[in-house]
Amino acid sequence: MNLKNEILRLLAENGRLEAADIAERLHVTEKSAQKAVKELEADGVIVGYRAMFDETVLPETAVKAIIEVKTKPERNGGFDRIAKRISKFSKVESVYLVSGGYDLLLEVRGETLKDVAEFVSSKLATIDGVMSTSTHFMLKKYKELGKMMQDEESKERLNITP
Repeated sequence: MNLKNEILRLLAENGRLEAADIAERLHVTEKSAQKAVKELEADGVIVGYRAMFDETVLPETAVKAIIEVKTKPERNGGFDRIAKRISKFSKVESVYLVSGGYDLLLEVRGETLKDVAEFVSSKLATIDGVMSTSTHFMLKKYKELGKMMQDEESKERLNITP
């Protein structure tokens, strides 16, 4: 068993686990669990902790968009320079290099649809090397990181008609 990997698996499921809980589940001492977590944090493997909640309760996170970005890769830097530049915008929560018809996938948050649209047109699309964007506004979240976001409705059987 690789202790650090097992700790990462547990924290991915529940980031609020304390060292004592981790130690009990992995059958190690609390001190060794605590030490491993501190090392993972110091090494930059664990970069933060985050609560999952219904984001519609906070106005500043009311609108979320997924944006596909097609870019022109640079000779020596590939996609890294442009991805790092895009990452610096406060509205941008995540940036991924992906395969397929576009190069980067962004998760962007804003207060309104207009707020996100203005970000795309005035900030993102004007970056040198951005060739095109495609914005998809998130309408409803059903599941995130393996967790259902609403209570599951009672499982009703569908009527079958002959």
